[in-house]
Amino acid sequence: MKVLLIGSGGREHALAWKLAQSPLMTEFYAAPGNPGIAEHATLVALDIDDHDAAVAFCQQKSIDFIVVGPEAPLVAGIADRLRAAGFAVFGPSAAAAQLEGSKGFTKDICARYNIPTGAYQRFNNAPKAKAYIRQQGAPIVVKADGLAAGKGVTVAMTLDEALAAVDDCFEGAFGEAGAEVVVEAYLDGEEASFFCLCDGRTALPLATAQDHKRVGEGDTGPNTGGMGAYSPAPVMTPDMIERTMKEIIEPTIHGMAESGHPFSGVFFAGLMMTAKGPELIEYNVRFGDPECQVLMMRLKSDLLPLLLACAHGTLDQVEAEWTDDPALTVVVASKGYPGSYEKNTPILALPAAGEGEKVFHAGTSLKDGALVATGGRVLNVTATGRTVGEAKDRAYALIDGVKWENGFCRRDIGWRAVEREKA
Repeated sequence: MKVLLIGSGGREHALAWKLAQSPLMTEFYAAPGNPGIAEHATLVALDIDDHDAAVAFCQQKSIDFIVVGPEAPLVAGIADRLRAAGFAVFGPSAAAAQLEGSKGFTKDICARYNIPTGAYQRFNNAPKAKAYIRQQGAPIVVKADGLAAGKGVTVAMTLDEALAAVDDCFEGAFGEAGAEVVVEAYLDGEEASFFCLCDGRTALPLATAQDHKRVGEGDTGPNTGGMGAYSPAPVMTPDMIERTMKEIIEPTIHGMAESGHPFSGVFFAGLMMTAKGPELIEYNVRFGDPECQVLMMRLKSDLLPLLLACAHGTLDQVEAEWTDDPALTVVVASKGYPGSYEKNTPILALPAAGEGEKVFHAGTSLKDGALVATGGRVLNVTATGRTVGEAKDRAYALIDGVKWENGFCRRDIGWRAVEREKA
């Protein structure tokens, strides 16, 4: 098969690494890719916002299957354009991608189909949003409605913080994403990420993971796109997985189909395990980043037939097999992230990864033949182990071999699971 992977981050490097292992693969392209992805695929300098150019490339190379990694092109309708041109695509339509593209859309689906989530209101102006916040009190959550690269959410512990978050949204801190805000109840509990593939009718549960959103150790500081993750998440017991499928995933599949927007691709449910059980924080319509990195390390099955089954509506005919060994990834980021940071700083050396270890590239590029950091989140240093503690030790030992002065990371990724293992 000739396959094109769209995207350039750490998630895409993990997908590329796993897809490249498939015996079905004959030619593999990635657009635009990154230096890590270049180890597995031929990089193509395509502007992924130019859907006509993507179609032309796929026609020219007789591409059999396209895997779309990031959310922005999906929300912009790239899967629709490619499908209309006759290609098999992994990823939802623009209408179905609203589950991530609009927080309000997702909340309305939850309300309509009785899916457990925090109580909410949608606002298109600051005074009304602030009045509602004052009425509800803190803690409370303020979300920019649209795509904000993981940064449009404020979990406000005080009224002042919540009111400032509303101003940020309406004053343009998140661009068009903040033209509308969703204000929702604060959910207390432990977060977990749950993934399942969907072909519009059938859902195939994948694995669980736990992300670390805050930039600082001990889960302090501002939210980020994710500073590290591990899989599986112990909080997601078999009972919780069953309830998540029954109370959250299956009603969403039914609701999307009934609304005329059947969902094909990967559901990434951000969950809060509350006293009442699993409640939905948000949906994403692509693999998590950095959760994808730990999922791919644990997946024993060939990834390509699983993704193809989503595109062809044959998900009921495939199964996913996982290793029991946990995997853990640590994000090495540019100093200053999630605020402003210096770009094009040199990465002088990366460690040699052994069995069950991998350094995924998230925000790197080659400049005059030298590796430089171009993003906020730059490397995903990943390892497996017999326990989360062992995977953590292996990942941090690898990090000690990264020679990059402008990099930093949290040193406590996996702390909840490690404490559970000790108990």
